[in-house]
Amino acid sequence: MRPFIIAGIVLLGLGAFVLLRGASFTSRRDVLKVGDVKITADEKQSIPPWVGGGAMLVGVALIVAGTRKRA
Repeated sequence: MRPFIIAGIVLLGLGAFVLLRGASFTSRRDVLKVGDVKITADEKQSIPPWVGGGAMLVGVALIVAGTRKRA
């Protein structure tokens, strides 16, 4: 298989997952730092659905580009 097709399939699957199930990630930031004592906070952020749709469009474009024959 060509690399474009493989990358397209992966992006298509990840985009579908984000659209159907939703995805989120956790970021950690320092809230207070006094000497050696540090207080951190975990913040959960969700990935917007339009990112999944964009990933699916790019995945389809990569699959089409990978299957086209060169002249």
